[in-house]
Amino acid sequence: MIFVVVGFIRGLERSLAVTGDAHTALIYSLGMGANLEYSSIAMRTSDLVPASVAGIQERFGQKYVSPELYLGTLIGFRRHASGTADEETIESLGLVRGVTRTALLVRRQVQIEQGSWPKTSEVMVGRLFAAKLGATDAETGIGQTISLEGRKWRISGVFSAGGSAFESEAWCRLDDLQQVMKRQDLSIVAVTLAPTGDFADLDLFCKERTDLELQTIREGDYYASLQKDYGPVRWLAWLVVLLVSGAGVFAGLNTMYGSVVGRIPELSMLRTMGFVRRAVIVSLVQEGMLLAAAASLLAALISVVLINGTAVRFTMGAFALRIDSMAVLISCVVGMLLGLFGAIPPAIRALRMPIVEGLKAV
Repeated sequence: MIFVVVGFIRGLERSLAVTGDAHTALIYSLGMGANLEYSSIAMRTSDLVPASVAGIQERFGQKYVSPELYLGTLIGFRRHASGTADEETIESLGLVRGVTRTALLVRRQVQIEQGSWPKTSEVMVGRLFAAKLGATDAETGIGQTISLEGRKWRISGVFSAGGSAFESEAWCRLDDLQQVMKRQDLSIVAVTLAPTGDFADLDLFCKERTDLELQTIREGDYYASLQKDYGPVRWLAWLVVLLVSGAGVFAGLNTMYGSVVGRIPELSMLRTMGFVRRAVIVSLVQEGMLLAAAASLLAALISVVLINGTAVRFTMGAFALRIDSMAVLISCVVGMLLGLFGAIPPAIRALRMPIVEGLKAV
């Protein structure tokens, strides 16, 4: 249980940490805070920014500017009804991003793993998209169909994004999504700055063009703010670790009490032979910690094989549980502490018994 909770915390932190790019800035509607899906800016913003701001990354004449329409909406997928050949449509809240080809320039961690870039009425899904919907990989695989805003969309490809939050999204052509949503605006414009570029120039542009009502933030800072927003969730998870550890202490006490009570004659005989109380207590504590260490290592092996990389749904999308070195270290330390504090009380109780009574105990 501790491995699962710590893996949840580490997976959430990593997903937000790797999503933000230090060289990328987001331009979105003024006053939206962290709610990018509610942002609405003029379509012409994607043309005005590269024309007015110097220092934007450029390659072969192509500016690294990605106009995007981003929203959360109900997405339907087909599932075979249990015990029949009929299909039923299951709907779940998912994340959709309308993009152009320049998105691959700005979102440099995105790699198409299977299939191809979406064409008209097609979408490309992240490798955790199925987990976000509560579907199976087969139900959202290449060639399958999903429903979105009253239209059927064919899945053309699957992409990865280095474990970032993009992996739980579906990407389609920007003009397609605008058409089906009956919108001509954008949610955000993502811009990659050149090494010599200055974020202050972009910020100044947004402040000067008061008619557009824009604001900008570094993408890394944006996802760092989400880290703070999810702070209570992480504290709740650590509280679960504490409660589970407390329950483990009582379980360890019960187990060690049973083990020590059955060995009272043996412990009394050791004291008769000249072993001091401290030596006997140290021996019992060593046994308890040895058992805890063995159990922790076994749990770590099981967690790395069965739990690491397991996708879980969350409000921001989906992410993979991460059993990394820090998760193993924390969980093993907790396990060793359980062995330590679980062995001391029963050892003290057993050694308080007079030697004569201990030798007679059955």
